[in-house]
Amino acid sequence: MKLIASLTSPYVRKIRVLLLEKGIPFELVLDSPWEATTHVPDFNPLGKVPALVTNDGEVFFDSPVIADYLETLGVYAPELPADAMECVRIRQIEALADGIVDAGVAWFLETRRPEDKQMPEAMERQRGKILRSLGELEKRIQGREWLRGDALSRADIAVGCALLWLDFRLGSFDWRSRHPGVAAFVARLSERPSFAQTVPVL
Repeated sequence: MKLIASLTSPYVRKIRVLLLEKGIPFELVLDSPWEATTHVPDFNPLGKVPALVTNDGEVFFDSPVIADYLETLGVYAPELPADAMECVRIRQIEALADGIVDAGVAWFLETRRPEDKQMPEAMERQRGKILRSLGELEKRIQGREWLRGDALSRADIAVGCALLWLDFRLGSFDWRSRHPGVAAFVARLSERPSFAQTVPVL
């Protein structure tokens, strides 16, 4: 299978980590959707990465959808449990992580505008979303090794990729000092080979 990807996308990183954790072989096809010569819309009409081309030629896009597809392959270890309600709870944490990234992207793009065109109130709004989400994650990780259950799940992977992306794009934002439990959790994740092999690069 082929993963259409950018090395800076946290959504791509989530899928790369999943593929590596499961030991599923894949070809990484680098293509930035921001370039004029991009072919990403050939795979995803929304023009966004990641997109996954299966061995049968079927294309899936949007990282939660791709992650769902990978679970159908029955490759150990599963990143979603068998219990349907527990799956919903894990997907909710994944949605929270993706929301952190969405807010972070909006904040980051605002910083790229000319200084006299930037809207501090818009950046503060996105910062508030991230801080509230971090507060929720801090409560959830207390006394636990993983966010849900007793093994690595999609919730853990999504949160790790989201928060490490904040370091990559918004490095001056100190989220760790206020959220030591989450900071320690992300530090543990960073030591896994799947995370070490997918550090974003420009």
